[in-house]
Amino acid sequence: MKTIDKIPTGKIGRTSKMVQTGVKIGGNYLKYYGKRALNPEVSRDELDESNASDIYDGLKSLKGSALKVAQMLSMEKSLLPNAYVEKFSLAQFSVPPLSAPLVRKTFKKYQGAFPEELYDTFATQSVNAASIGQVHQATKDGKKLAVKIQYPGVADSISSDLAMVKPIAIRMFNLQGKDSEKYFKEVEGKLLEETDYILEVKQSKAISEACKHIPNLQFPQYYEKLSSERIITMDWMEGKHLSEFAKENKDQEKANKVGQALWDFYMFQMHNLKEVHADPHPGNFLINEKGDLIAIDFGCIKKVPEDFYVPYFELAEKENINNLEFFRSKLYELEILRNDDSPHEIEYFSELFFQMLNLFTSPFHQETFDFSDEGFWNSITELSEKYSKDTELRKMNGNRGSKHFLYINRTFFGLYNLLHDLKAEVKINRYKEYL
Repeated sequence: MKTIDKIPTGKIGRTSKMVQTGVKIGGNYLKYYGKRALNPEVSRDELDESNASDIYDGLKSLKGSALKVAQMLSMEKSLLPNAYVEKFSLAQFSVPPLSAPLVRKTFKKYQGAFPEELYDTFATQSVNAASIGQVHQATKDGKKLAVKIQYPGVADSISSDLAMVKPIAIRMFNLQGKDSEKYFKEVEGKLLEETDYILEVKQSKAISEACKHIPNLQFPQYYEKLSSERIITMDWMEGKHLSEFAKENKDQEKANKVGQALWDFYMFQMHNLKEVHADPHPGNFLINEKGDLIAIDFGCIKKVPEDFYVPYFELAEKENINNLEFFRSKLYELEILRNDDSPHEIEYFSELFFQMLNLFTSPFHQETFDFSDEGFWNSITELSEKYSKDTELRKMNGNRGSKHFLYINRTFFGLYNLLHDLKAEVKINRYKEYL
């Protein structure tokens, strides 16, 4: 893969790159409407593929939070056309890496020495490049190591990148008014945390220690003396990315074993630690030959405050969802219903969230749940399509729900997607044995 010698880090350089991308997209639309004028039956698939390629190509050269947003959107399989999902999913662990000279320069700046001075061996070609950093293989004192290097300028460009993405997000999610700012602040805060590698090492060690007793789950060891604010050194872990394992695996027992470890890991964090690994995409998990799950990235950790946790999980209980008075009281606590809502808005959003919660919490209503159940996934797709085409909803203020929903819902939706990819059947309450 072609390497990158320079990343635009200034606001002007990054904005001009996005403008270039916008010009390409405009050209794609002109071509599409030109073809439609000659043949009204032309589908949007070609337009979607061209736009997805041009947007991804623009973002991958910028890296950082702009590419991270694409990565997050790739997990929302019901939200975007398939062309976007496929292209944006490359942001998880397949983007052009930094060149060797830029790697050495970055190392010298943040570690005070070149990599060959710190390790016995260091491979200048990365083995994995994603949105915020890339991974190199190294050895020291007989140990095989993974060294994650953050791309230059990522932390400094988060605010300006989000400003570029904001108009798209406002249109896509129908956000209105000043209240929408709380959601962008939540994303900005989490992205800033993800660029703080000293914090990531601290979080990694704490969660690894807290969860080490869960069966079939492994973590690398982290080396603080070989880490800094932009570089992390950890054990090299052998295994396949979860998506690769899921595609190749034909052993249902092994799929269930991995899926159970994944479910237990997340439920233990959520219910015991009250903080959770909020970036559940395939690039953050490996599966070794024994079928153990290996968690390798703890940059995005979401703390779950008690005043959100309690009503959120009270609504995971079926009898509470079906108790209208109790249900609505929790919707107010979770900021889904508001004191200035009209009677029609109260009815509308109560019904919308009743349907959503009935569906999304259905795994919690059973002792075991089969995430390969296509009926469950078809229902999610149908519900998403129903409300995405609802003209009444488009007229209403989309600022619904506590800011904590952003990363908690992302966590659950990402977890469900991973379990669906694995085609795993899991015991829903087994995690309680490890509390």
